[in-house]
Amino acid sequence: MIKRALISLSDKDGITEFAKKLSNKGVEILSTGGTAKLMRENSIEVIDVGDYTGFPEMMNGRVKTLHPKIHGGLLALRDSDEHMKSAEEHNIGMIDMVVVNLYPFEETIKKDGVKLPEAIEQIDIGGPSMLRSAAKNFRYVTVVTDPTDYEKVWKEIEKDGDTSEETRRRLAEKVFEKTAEYDAMIANYLTEGKTEHIVVEKIGDLRYGENPHQKAGFYKDKNGHSEASLVRSKQIQGKDMSYNNIMDADGALSLVREFEEPTVAFIKHANPCGIATADTISDAFVNAYEGDPKSAFGGVIAFNRTCTKDIAESITSKFFEVVLAPDFEDSALEVFKAKPNLRILKIDDIKPEPNGRTYRKVSGGLLIQDLDTKQISESDLKIVTKRQPTEQEMKDMLFGWHVVKHVKSNAIVLAKNGMTVGIGAGQMSRVDAVEISIEKALSREDGSVMASDAFFPFPDSIEKAKEHKITAIIQPGGSIKDDEVIKAADDAGIAMVFTGSRAFLH
Repeated sequence: MIKRALISLSDKDGITEFAKKLSNKGVEILSTGGTAKLMRENSIEVIDVGDYTGFPEMMNGRVKTLHPKIHGGLLALRDSDEHMKSAEEHNIGMIDMVVVNLYPFEETIKKDGVKLPEAIEQIDIGGPSMLRSAAKNFRYVTVVTDPTDYEKVWKEIEKDGDTSEETRRRLAEKVFEKTAEYDAMIANYLTEGKTEHIVVEKIGDLRYGENPHQKAGFYKDKNGHSEASLVRSKQIQGKDMSYNNIMDADGALSLVREFEEPTVAFIKHANPCGIATADTISDAFVNAYEGDPKSAFGGVIAFNRTCTKDIAESITSKFFEVVLAPDFEDSALEVFKAKPNLRILKIDDIKPEPNGRTYRKVSGGLLIQDLDTKQISESDLKIVTKRQPTEQEMKDMLFGWHVVKHVKSNAIVLAKNGMTVGIGAGQMSRVDAVEISIEKALSREDGSVMASDAFFPFPDSIEKAKEHKITAIIQPGGSIKDDEVIKAADDAGIAMVFTGSRAFLH
């Protein structure tokens, strides 16, 4: 039976209602500082921890719950004669419930200009200690650290006077997840990158990985951002997402995040195959599909605007695996029901990619890097040829640069009028990527611009561009043969700009 509870919280949302119910049930409540003050303001009878232990809070509240009368009351095994005898000898009463959450360390270190001393003060000591003591002794003690559990816990207490051991075990698991996450965050902050603790939470098992003989699961990054993402998406219909579906859908989402204008992207095997921006999402859809209809078959489609009924009708006339968008018209969802296996994902508000990190396993270790969220604008570009690009060429080059960032290296994108007409991806030779992009263009390359994710090591790619009437090129520059490449562009009458920044994607 729950007869005594210790409540000490930083996040006090919902606690007064919960505590009032406990008090009315006859549960004695111990509390500290601001939580005790809140209880009294709401006419809830409470005992200060200092009065209970006979030892006052001190050192600006740093020392208040680290006391044998607290931890003995939490850790004592109720079925152990030795433990109960020790408790009686030292006047230690049992504490049957702990309701605690932790100092807001994460919120503090995210503030602009926060200094180390301020961050250090938000490292909780007493809270994690009480949580761990209570969680270790979950056979007898109920420990609550998540306000969303208040209602479930109360219903069990209201009915039986106590919680079930199954509930106590589940709540204890949440505690150790929380304290592990908390300690990892502190360690990452204090070591400034010398160690990296990654905490993830399993969303579920997948049928298999990239291939049927590989096991796989989908996990949520506990330290990730709250922005729209696949882990926070809502699957409205369709088969379960596979490993490859998730990889392709994430690539598609990352690509449409690049653009403020209505944009549609088709992704196949982790590479874009058709992307377009337009004044309307319907026009963007048509143009993106026309970028490479053959490769788009069986792929993933991403929108950065609401998917309409007309678009849904076009999608269901062909075969695709996944459609994701910030929202869908109700009439579009009705149309999609005709293809019940088609996966429909609502992503909510699609904003530019937030700063973050990527992780990749290598043999015996891990590679960690910042996300490539660098944005290039016209003011960043250096025109290196005699011919100046036209306004439309400049617009298309910037469009192509946004796309080529998301194509596996070596990567070449041909673009015209806000749509891709040819993409060469993942080639060992840059000139091969150029040739593939031209082949994919199906004679539409005339008048297009070329985007390259890295510099041209030789003039051969420029000569190919001249041969196929490509009019402008955007590339990072930085080759020892830049002068030869620029001369080849000048000889061909091609405008060329340097970004000064590479965009490899491996």
